Amino acid sequence: MSGQQADLLSGQRAIVTGANSGIGEAVAKGLAGAGAKVAVNYVVNEAEAQRVVAEIEALGGEAMAVYADVSNEADVEKMFEQVIGAWQSVDILVNNAGIQRDAAFVDMSLDQWNKVMDVNLTGQFLCTRAAAREFLRRGVDSSLSCAAGKVICMSSVHEVIPWAGHVNYAASKGGVMMFMQSVAQELAHQKIRVNGIAPGAIKTPINRSAWETPEAAASLLELIPYERIGEPDDIAKATVWLASDQSDYVTGTTLFVDGGMTLYPGFREGG
Repeated sequence: MSGQQADLLSGQRAIVTGANSGIGEAVAKGLAGAGAKVAVNYVVNEAEAQRVVAEIEALGGEAMAVYADVSNEADVEKMFEQVIGAWQSVDILVNNAGIQRDAAFVDMSLDQWNKVMDVNLTGQFLCTRAAAREFLRRGVDSSLSCAAGKVICMSSVHEVIPWAGHVNYAASKGGVMMFMQSVAQELAHQKIRVNGIAPGAIKTPINRSAWETPEAAASLLELIPYERIGEPDDIAKATVWLASDQSDYVTGTTLFVDGGMTLYPGFREGG
């Protein structure tokens, strides 16, 4: 990063959930590159979380790996206690943890429905509540930020695009949108900013089958007017901006980072 970008989040402390791979890993590294201390949350694959921490530290940043199942209230509270104990407070929360449990709707089990809701929606509630309580306890520290705290809720283009075969996932992301907006409305007067990021097609391990062959990539590109598949760093850059004072007048907004996927590209030709 340039020197100016490296100072955007200097001295601030961030928690990124689900940060041991994919988008979460890129976001953690992006925040660290902008000067933040970063807690790399994981629920499985601790070794991968420690790898992310080591890579951040190798570039001169500060990070720690923190275990928590975001759908478990006690785990979330313990995670915040651990980070606050080490770094005195938290300034930024990125609600990135999310899962898919795909099935045709008529075959979808209650367990598949509940697990996705528990992680993708309840997890964001539990983490955001813990963060907001800390932001309110500490208040605005003008030496760090104009805001008392910043929350970025990782959503998906499927908060507005229906997705057959993925009803639980799409419903959870639609819920994230309204959750984010409602919390932003409630907390804005207390100088807490809450926004969302809605990635489109991003090259991550979770969706490798959608882009790793030329045939799959060509099919996917038909849905993307900008004619490229996104990289995790595209999301990291957006996250840094939303976490910084450069976006201080932005709250309650979803930033779509999707190459135009939400522009209904099928209507480009003779719609």
